[in-house]
Amino acid sequence: MFAFMLIISIGGLFIPGDVDFGFKIELSEDAQLLANVAWLITATIFVLMMTPGLSFFYGGMVREKNVISTMLQSFIAMGIISVLWVVFGFSLCFGHDLGGIIGNPASYFFFNNVGGACSDSNFIEGLSIPIALFALFQMKFAIITPSLITGSFAERVRFSGYLFFMIFFFIFVYCPLAHCTWHPQGLFASIHVKDFAGGIVVHASSGIAALAGAMFLGKRKEAGEHLPANVPFILLGAAMLWLGWFGFNAGSSLAADGMAIKAFLNTNTASAVAMITWIVFDCLRGRKPSAVGAAVGAVVGLVAITPSAGWVSVGESVFISFVTTLICNFAVYFKNKKSNLDDALDVFPTHGVGGIVGTLMTGIFVYNYEDPAVKAELTHLQYFGNHCLVMAGVIIYSFVVSYGLYWLTNKMIPMRVSEESEKMGLDMSQHDEVYGTKVVEREIAEYFEHEHRNDEQ
Repeated sequence: MFAFMLIISIGGLFIPGDVDFGFKIELSEDAQLLANVAWLITATIFVLMMTPGLSFFYGGMVREKNVISTMLQSFIAMGIISVLWVVFGFSLCFGHDLGGIIGNPASYFFFNNVGGACSDSNFIEGLSIPIALFALFQMKFAIITPSLITGSFAERVRFSGYLFFMIFFFIFVYCPLAHCTWHPQGLFASIHVKDFAGGIVVHASSGIAALAGAMFLGKRKEAGEHLPANVPFILLGAAMLWLGWFGFNAGSSLAADGMAIKAFLNTNTASAVAMITWIVFDCLRGRKPSAVGAAVGAVVGLVAITPSAGWVSVGESVFISFVTTLICNFAVYFKNKKSNLDDALDVFPTHGVGGIVGTLMTGIFVYNYEDPAVKAELTHLQYFGNHCLVMAGVIIYSFVVSYGLYWLTNKMIPMRVSEESEKMGLDMSQHDEVYGTKVVEREIAEYFEHEHRNDEQ
C-alpha cells in the first residue's frame, strides 16, 4: 500500500497541470457579483464552523477531566477575536499600509468604511465581493489561529492567562503576518511570496507559537501516553474541519470561479491522500490502524495544501500532501520518543511543520503558474529562495515574540495552574464543570480542602 501511495504521488508530478478551470458561460457583472457574494457567505460559514470542529478535535484527545476546558479555549476565541477584529483587527491587517509591516488602525476603526462597496480609498480596490463580506471572511481566519495554539499547552494552562495571551498574540503576531502576506503592499507580497489560504499566517505562526508555549509552560505532571477522553469527538472534529476547510481554501479565491473549484478539488484530494498515508505509515512502524491516526492524517493533509491550494495541479497536490504527511509523522514520532517537549496535542509537529513544509512546496510548484511579469523579475531559484527567507523570518519572529508574550502574560497572571488544580483537572478547577463520570470523589474533596486552606491563609 505504501509503495502504491509513493508511486501515485511521484507519478502525479508528470501529469500536465494546465487543465482549464475557467467557466464556459458568460455572466453579467451583476450576476457574477451575486454569485461571488453567495459563495463567500457560504465559505465564511464553513470557516467559522472550523473552530467548533477544532474544539471537538482537541477536546476528544485530552483526559476526561480536561475536556470542557480544552474545548472552551478554542470556542472562546469566536467571541474575543470577533470583537477585536471589528474594533481594530481588520484595520491592522488590511488598513492603509504602514511600512509594509502593519495597517493603519484608523483605516477601518470600528468597521468605519466597511460596507457594501467593493473598493475604497484606503487600499482595497477591485475586490470581487463587498468589503464587509471580505472583512467577515478574514475574521474567521483570525479566530481559528490562536485556537490552534491551545493544543500545545492543554491540561495545564490557566484560563484567564490564556485569554490575555490570545489577545497579545492576535495583535503582535497574527495581524503583522497577515498584513505582510495578504496586503498588496505587504512586505512578503512585495517579493512575491505566496500563501493562498494561511500556510504562513495561520499554521506556521500558530505552530511556532505552540512550540514556544510548550517550552515556556513545561511538562504536565501527568505527561505521557493516555487514553483519549472521546474518540468519536476526535472524528467529529476532524470531519467538521475537513468540511470547513473547503470554505477556508476554496473561499480564498474570493470569487465563484474556476480557482475556487481547483482549490476545492485539491483540498479534498490532499486530505484523502494524507489520511491514507498516515495510517499506512503507522502500520509500517508496527502500529495498528486507528481512528485517531486517520483523523490526524486528514488534518495534516489539509494543512499541507493550504498555502498552494488554488494554484497547483491535482497531481502536485497529491505529492505535496504525501511528502508533508511523512515529514509530520516523523516529527510527531521524534517529539514523542526523542524529545522532552510536552506539546500535548502535537500542534507544532502537525500544524507548524505542515505549514512550513507546505509553504516551501509552494515556492517550488507555484512558480510555474505565476504571471509572466513575475517570471521576468525572478528566476525559479530566487522565487523559492524568497519563500525560504520569509519562512525563516516567520519562524524566528513568531517564536521570539510569542515566547516574550508568554513571559509578559505570566508576569501579569500566572499562566500555569497549581499542581493541585492540574491533578483535579481544569474542568473543575477552572470552570466548576465536569464532563463524564470518572472524576474521583476523593480528588474533588482534596482539591476543595486545598482551596479552603488557601482562603484561610
